[in-house]
Amino acid sequence: MTKFYSAVVLMILAVAPVAFAQVPAPAPPQSKPILLLNGTAHIGNGEVIENSAIVFENGELTLIADARNIRLNPEDFETFSIEGKHVYPGIVLPATDLGLQEISAVRATVDNDEVGALNPNVRSIIAYNTDSEIIPTMRFNGILTAQTTPKGGLISGTSSIVQLDAWNWEDAVMKMDDAMHVQWPRYFSISGWWTGKIEIKKNEKYEEQVEMLRTYLTEASAYAKMENRESDNLKLEAAKGLFDGSKSLFLHAEYMKEIVESVTLAKELGVQNIVVAGADEAWKVKDFLKDNDVSVLISNVHRLPSVPEQDINMPYKLPALLAKEGINVGLMFSGDMLQNARNLPFFAGTVAAHGMDKEEALKLITSNNAKILGIDDRLGTLEVGKDATLVVSGGDLLDMRTSDVQVAFIQGRKVPLEAMQQRLYKKYKEKYSSQNKGAGDAGSENMNEGDK
Repeated sequence: MTKFYSAVVLMILAVAPVAFAQVPAPAPPQSKPILLLNGTAHIGNGEVIENSAIVFENGELTLIADARNIRLNPEDFETFSIEGKHVYPGIVLPATDLGLQEISAVRATVDNDEVGALNPNVRSIIAYNTDSEIIPTMRFNGILTAQTTPKGGLISGTSSIVQLDAWNWEDAVMKMDDAMHVQWPRYFSISGWWTGKIEIKKNEKYEEQVEMLRTYLTEASAYAKMENRESDNLKLEAAKGLFDGSKSLFLHAEYMKEIVESVTLAKELGVQNIVVAGADEAWKVKDFLKDNDVSVLISNVHRLPSVPEQDINMPYKLPALLAKEGINVGLMFSGDMLQNARNLPFFAGTVAAHGMDKEEALKLITSNNAKILGIDDRLGTLEVGKDATLVVSGGDLLDMRTSDVQVAFIQGRKVPLEAMQQRLYKKYKEKYSSQNKGAGDAGSENMNEGDK
């Protein structure tokens, strides 16, 4: 029995450091109406209210107005005076493996991909990890909503939309199984850029891979029309929503040929909602995209052009070029360095410096992204009736020099702005402060002894 209790004690001691290292617990529900007073409100639709009054109750926005034109009793609310600060809608991060990957170099912490080329029935939401240490770091820059998305293969699977303050994936999910993601095969690949000698190779399996996608989508279209089925086919069942508009199709494609061929195939088979993600050469086919009512998500604008002959600033200019044509365009981040997704607001700031008004650039990561994801009835703008998901910044949220998110609310809950970095800072600050204090006290005693 003594050995048993000893084992239990050892287990508790072993687990204790891990428990103390957990991410902050989700915030409690809003208990009292909240008033944000005298801040500059960036509505997210291009409008700005210089001296605003924003009220939300039970997680929902109930008032957005010019504070000079209304009368309120601050005692009726939990009031935050935010004069000199800026209020923004919470930023929406699309097509990310946030919550599916922790450390890219440690395979055991990566769950964003499945074996095989065609995995339409893979659902990212059941693998979403609300305890990821990366999630709190997104909130520091105002990212409060994300579309957690699988990767890999030709058909990666189905994404879901989550809010970034929850105990588990059931609490986090806002829109379940919102879109299917297709990694359209590349017609050619570029390598050797790091040596200065770029090599361009044709994908010899391109036609074969496209035919695989065509076959699957054709079968899925026919399956969706069947009324009396003897049994369900999970892979085909996953695509039913593409043909009735309840699910979007995200075509991850970069170059002109790939964009045109992927959209054309989807349209031929009756897919209702199409989004092109990545879209490096979307400007070359902007008329085609506009005519087919296709939304575009531009990825990683903080980069060099993909080909040497391109304008060095083309990645920065691309969103403005598409927006001027009337295309619904948003911004995203893709790549193995998931933590860089937190720079999404700064992507918009760079775009604002290359042909786009700053409030229009804000729409690229708020209202436009919300519309592309089909959640614009709840998020994307500061409007009465929508979720109280917003941030207060001490400076310009799109400028990395002045951005300073001081308060964040998700569905009215004031969420903690703390992550592992802050916890470690406090831990070691306390450690070394106490050591220095002890060394200083010892030095003082020695000096006093010398004086004597």
